[in-house]
Amino acid sequence: MEKRTEKKIELYKRYPISSIILYDGVTILHYVLGGFGITFAYSFFDYSFIFGAVYLAFALFQMYVWMPLLVCPSCVYYRMEDGRCISGLNQLSRRSADEKPLEDFEKRAKGILSPNNLYIAALIIPIVAIIPGLIIDFDLIVLGILIAVVLLMLFRIFVIFPKVACVHCMARYRCPNARSMGLGENKE
Repeated sequence: MEKRTEKKIELYKRYPISSIILYDGVTILHYVLGGFGITFAYSFFDYSFIFGAVYLAFALFQMYVWMPLLVCPSCVYYRMEDGRCISGLNQLSRRSADEKPLEDFEKRAKGILSPNNLYIAALIIPIVAIIPGLIIDFDLIVLGILIAVVLLMLFRIFVIFPKVACVHCMARYRCPNARSMGLGENKE
């Protein structure tokens, strides 16, 4: 019988800058395209830009303000000298929020308006919002934006999380997201 060898996965204290650029780039591109998609999908309304702008403001706020204030202070990366998480938000958080107990990190997934649910909502809202506008007033550009946003979300789910972000994260043993992907079960 062949002996199967498993490759030990490296946990990053400092994510490579290329991983951070990929993660934040895909995140921001998703939000911006989502905002444009919502705006263009409802261009038959005079003020459709307001819908897109409200979505974009919500998405950016929940990711780049809410997370660093509520989630990051209880993450292991917040405490690491010279540590840098996949988004780099731990460094922003250290300058803007007080440290919270490590046990609070798991609370990020508790409740209807939890940071996790708001994060997921920011990814799903443009998809759900664009479809009715596309049905009412079909446009190839809007269809292209919708496809791009769906592909970005799938890329995040099937490539970024399991191969770039969560798999190398030192918080994965405390993270409800990593556990849901089967990455945080056994300490190596």
